[in-house]
Amino acid sequence: MNAAAVAAALAERAEEVCRRDLPYGRRRGRYWVAGDLDGGRGRSLYVRLAPPGAPGKFTDAATGEHGDLLDIVRRRICAPTLRAALDEARAFLARPAAPAAGSGDAYDATDAARRLWRRCRAIDGTHAEAYLRARGLARCRFPALRFHPGLFYRDDGGVRRLPALVAAVTGSDEAVCGVLRTWLHPTEPAKAQVSRPRKALGRVYGHAVRFGCPADGASLLVGEGIETVLSLVTASPDITAAAALSAGSLGAFAPPAGVTRLVIARDNDPEGERAAERLARRCARAGVAATVIVSRGADFNSDLLAFGPAALAAWTALALGDREPG
Repeated sequence: MNAAAVAAALAERAEEVCRRDLPYGRRRGRYWVAGDLDGGRGRSLYVRLAPPGAPGKFTDAATGEHGDLLDIVRRRICAPTLRAALDEARAFLARPAAPAAGSGDAYDATDAARRLWRRCRAIDGTHAEAYLRARGLARCRFPALRFHPGLFYRDDGGVRRLPALVAAVTGSDEAVCGVLRTWLHPTEPAKAQVSRPRKALGRVYGHAVRFGCPADGASLLVGEGIETVLSLVTASPDITAAAALSAGSLGAFAPPAGVTRLVIARDNDPEGERAAERLARRCARAGVAATVIVSRGADFNSDLLAFGPAALAAWTALALGDREPG
């Protein structure tokens, strides 16, 4: 199936795609209405679900963006290439159609995420810890990270079991609402050699993987990826931090009650810049002070591996407020 055929096949399951990739939207007549392409709440994005007009086409009235469901899939998984988006879309299309909304057999992704979390164990001494330490992350034994020795991975090649790092995604109530699964190479401390080694399950947009609980009046660091945030925790062990998992989710992150200052650690790319600006504006409206720090390389894990924890701590000391800059 080429891109046009894949987009047409997605259009035949348009509402199912929207429920998965734009979870905070809702059906209104012949359209799925959401806030933006990152899946936020609102009413500016319209996806046509049924004729007249071509199903699967979308328009964002706020930005003028338009396209089809393949574009939405590519945005959701942050696919670097069209091929990666096509691989994800084909894997979705290979699965049976989900039950209709309201069916007694409807799949509950949040419940599935919680059940998976209960089946995992602490990362201490596991292949997951070896993977994180290979990324230079000396501080990685947190309750929010667990290990599964043989988690099912499904793609066009079939189904197999692979070891996986599993991270708990929580909301402001600290309840698990989703997980991020990172499948690992079975013998090496690296990600598995599969088309999509990372997949989210459950509700993750606007929520985060949390490393420590900030005290009232304290500051909190929030960034995108788990490895990025743990790089800063490794360099500055006294900080409390959270990983929002994507640029879109970072922009929608809500500072927990009692936090008076947020340090936003963004990746060095246009998506990271836009997400940090969006979050800083939300902080200003909420009366929370915000400071933005930017990695020198692609992200802070690249900085940690290239320059070491002491250099990273020195560069970020003033923003983090835990010591004098070196």
